[in-house]
Formats: sequence, C-alpha cells, structure tokens
Amino acid sequence: MSASPIFDTTIQTLEKALSLRSQKLQIISANIANAETPGYSRMKMDFEKALAGAANGNESGPAATHPRHFGFSGKGNLGFVEAEVYREPAQSVIGDGNNVVLEQEMTDLSENRIRYEAAIRMLSKKFNMLKTVIQERA
Repeated sequence: MSASPIFDTTIQTLEKALSLRSQKLQIISANIANAETPGYSRMKMDFEKALAGAANGNESGPAATHPRHFGFSGKGNLGFVEAEVYREPAQSVIGDGNNVVLEQEMTDLSENRIRYEAAIRMLSKKFNMLKTVIQERA
C-alpha cells in the first residue's frame, strides 16, 4: 500500500478554486458598481481552463533552466495558476461607452456563488473523510 499525502490534489484544487472564485467575485462586484459609469469597460476573468490544466499536470509555470533547479511542473502544482483578467471592448448601444449589462453580471454572480458553495461542500466532505479515517485509526 503506497502512502498518499494528506492534502492531495483534490484539496489543492479546491483551495485554488475558492481563491479564484473570490477574485472573480471582486471583478463582478466592480462591474456592478460601475454599471452606470460612462466609458467603463466590463472586466472579465477566465481561470477554469488554467485550473483544469494544472490539476491534470499541464500547467505552465517557471521552467527549470539548470539541472540543479527544483522541479516546478507536475500534477497538483497549482501555485502558478493565475486568472486571466481582461477588459471586454466596449460595444455599447447606449452610446456612453459602458458595456456592463446588469442582468449578465447578476447571472455571473449567481453562477460564481453556486460554484463557490459547491467547492466548499466538496472540501468539507473531504475533511470529514479525513476525520473519519483518523478516528478509526486512533
């Protein structure tokens, strides 16, 4: 039987997902706060693809440039996953240059909240499983 780390890739992935979801909440909140600001371009954040790639060991982080450097790549190395934050080009029909659609932001907010809560539930179940194993071995 091989020993597996207590905090495996699942926990690391959920931890990073919660962190990125929190950042996404800040971006959505900024969009909502600026819904009526002339010239404001909606900010958007994409991280799902990068997070999935990192969880599968396909992330791109710092490269080892010398044989004695520590390895950075490998499955479960989520420290280098970053969210891509960018502004969408303004295509406002109103004419004030603001491209925030409040209904879209509220939809994004709801989706982000649901996914955040799902990650919290999964993390809680993972810790409960660890707790059960510890209690059975004691």
